[in-house]
Amino acid sequence: MIFDFEIPEIIDIEQVDGSPKPRKMNIGSEASRQEKVKITDGKPITEFQGNTNPYIDYESVDLLLSLQHPRSQGYDEMCFIVMGQSKELLFKSIYYELYNARLRVMADDLPNASLLIARSKEIMLLLTKFWDVLATIRPEGFKEFRDYLNVASGQQSFMFRHVEFILGNKNKAMAAVHKNVTHVYPAILKNLETPSFYDEVIKLLKRRGFDIDPECLSRDWTKSYQSNKSIENAWLEIYKNPVPTNDLYLFGELLTEFADIFARYRFQHFITVERILGFKPGTGGSAGVNWLKTMAGHRFFPELWSMRTDL
Repeated sequence: MIFDFEIPEIIDIEQVDGSPKPRKMNIGSEASRQEKVKITDGKPITEFQGNTNPYIDYESVDLLLSLQHPRSQGYDEMCFIVMGQSKELLFKSIYYELYNARLRVMADDLPNASLLIARSKEIMLLLTKFWDVLATIRPEGFKEFRDYLNVASGQQSFMFRHVEFILGNKNKAMAAVHKNVTHVYPAILKNLETPSFYDEVIKLLKRRGFDIDPECLSRDWTKSYQSNKSIENAWLEIYKNPVPTNDLYLFGELLTEFADIFARYRFQHFITVERILGFKPGTGGSAGVNWLKTMAGHRFFPELWSMRTDL
């Protein structure tokens, strides 16, 4: 977009408390709220002490909104940065849900695991919409700021990598991208070396009495998950009884829905990049669209897909 524009000033970042730690706040109660509403006559509180207010402090909103710094004179760079940072927050949210869904599966608690996966599915749906926004950046608009990325690339996102790893798509090389980032790498390495969410689902199938190959229950967890016939047979047996009382069937369908949405996210990424960049190389050293095209074919929980041919 070629026109005169301004970035509105909304914060004096020199006055922002830059600490990432939670800010001190008092804890309220239902009783205190009942008393307060009598004083305010039901109207919002508008006066506070100091140089902040409780909402700003609870979510560190001023700090969050002071982190967007376009480096070029390209209008679309602000959109690109905000969408990218927002996606990182949502991937953190998904990882939080998946991490705890794994714990629920380990505890044989499918009802609560299902609630967490259902939430993850909704967050993933929201993430797919981000490509619709990014697709509004035209080739000439992206060209105005692309050089300022240098070799920065979304492939270097450690939150996206956390999500991929906990779902089973492990990759030692992509973990090593963060090896020099000492405040990030230990958690990535732990995730790489830990059984994934799906690995724990497979152990659950074993506990439920299905005949699972021993190699699926104890293996090198740093390797990406590979489809196994015994797992496919287990899901096939489960799906032959598609009734509301079959919790494993319902759980399998929920996992398939999540994997479906994730596949759509990858495909939309691939299409959006092709629309904006064509077949130019990626900033991070990849082949760009051709690399994304290979990723678009990946499916989480592969046996849930392959067994449908035999249903």
